[in-house]
Amino acid sequence: MADAIGTTKTDAITRSGRLVFHMVGDTGGVKDPVPQTIVASKLEAQLQGDAASQTPTFFYHLGDVVYFNGEAGQYFSQFYHPYEFYDAPILAIPGNHDGFALDETREPSLAAFMRNFCSPSPVITPDNQDTVRHAMTQPNCYFTLEAPFLTLIGLYSNVPEGGEIHKDQIDWFVDELKAAPTDKALIVAVHHPVFSFDAFHSGSEKMRQILDDAFAASGRHADAVFTGHVHNYQRFTRRVAGRDVPYIVAGAGGYHNLHRMQKASDGGSLQVPLVVPEEHLTLEDYFDDRFGFLKVMVDAQNLSAEYYTVPRPQEAWSHPEDRYDSFTLDWKNGRLVPRHP
Repeated sequence: MADAIGTTKTDAITRSGRLVFHMVGDTGGVKDPVPQTIVASKLEAQLQGDAASQTPTFFYHLGDVVYFNGEAGQYFSQFYHPYEFYDAPILAIPGNHDGFALDETREPSLAAFMRNFCSPSPVITPDNQDTVRHAMTQPNCYFTLEAPFLTLIGLYSNVPEGGEIHKDQIDWFVDELKAAPTDKALIVAVHHPVFSFDAFHSGSEKMRQILDDAFAASGRHADAVFTGHVHNYQRFTRRVAGRDVPYIVAGAGGYHNLHRMQKASDGGSLQVPLVVPEEHLTLEDYFDDRFGFLKVMVDAQNLSAEYYTVPRPQEAWSHPEDRYDSFTLDWKNGRLVPRHP
């Protein structure tokens, strides 16, 4: 799917030499709209630039657009209204809350998501009461985005805790991995996290096995994996066949309830870097007490991401967002680029 960006923007990105986009999940402000509104305002502010090499082209949502049950009646208050002034496409994979229908005889699972993100044409849907944002025309709730410098494969991990991916989707995923161009960075996005040291959900062994099996069957491993579901930010590095692979959790996009991290054995906060030798895994950094979002940048050599935190609801919203964490991956060679002091 390449038409989401548009030919004009695609040409500008190619000329600039870099693709830039936003990414975060778990945004729906069902109980308290304020955190989502603050995040949205900071996302909008980063669109106010002219240079294609600096300005995000789209927002890729990591799931849980609408709490608690993906209701059509909540799409205006939790999606269309908060992003009314986000003047760029918003693509999405569903989260468990987007697919968990209260009554499937009235509205089947994912019905509202499909209507608003996978429309046959870019229409204004009945769920959008009075904004100018039209429905996205994604081919499915799981799909591959081809863009300059990037192939991004988005999966739907369904509703059960820990996630679930059906065989037909796994077969599709393996085929997409095999077909992914080797001259572009490869990102996999899925709602349920493979790794997480939070104290509420934790990571999913099921997701890890499914992804690892697909990577092995295809002979192609993702350069980076982005997830949501856990309402905080965590950045892991996993060593796979001699390569550095970032695994990111970015689920603090606006749902009011943040998830705290596990405590260390002495009762204090986890200290980073935290190495798990048997998993070839390192927790590089985390942030669990502010909302935030990612700005991702990809070019012909590197994949970079910056995580921005936003003011708390009780603080002045006029305060700028703060860049809390960043990394750069030389995706061609599978090496994290050392950060200079």
